[in-house]
Amino acid sequence: MQTNTQESLTDLSRQGAALAFFTAYDDLDTARMINLAAPDATVHFLPLGKDGVGTFWEFGKAVWDSLIDCFPDISNTVDSLSAEGNTVTANVSIGGTQAKEFMGIASKGFRFDSDHVFVFTFNEADQIQSLTINWDGASFAQQLGA
Repeated sequence: MQTNTQESLTDLSRQGAALAFFTAYDDLDTARMINLAAPDATVHFLPLGKDGVGTFWEFGKAVWDSLIDCFPDISNTVDSLSAEGNTVTANVSIGGTQAKEFMGIASKGFRFDSDHVFVFTFNEADQIQSLTINWDGASFAQQLGA
């Protein structure tokens, strides 16, 4: 059984890993983002349904690479972060200006600003084991003029 101090250090380590993910995202560095995850980690972009589920290292990287390519000024702000057990939940504001077609939405040069909820699950080595991401997909599309 862990002591409260050990639990607090683990929570801080996992929160630090989540913040490192968002720092890498803000730096447009998908290699750093995915290197925080276990090799068998998964990701689920909830608004995309069953098409939004895949491996963190391949599918997740492809989605984030596409976002960065289509929204070259994409940035994020972590509004809140909480840890409980092996889970870290982050409320994050993400925004960017569309420069290229993204997921069937033609670029009109519009900007989106969207609140996202990221739920990270960590393994015992404090690597991301799974990540679930949710946002208002309809609002996102509407802001881009779809």
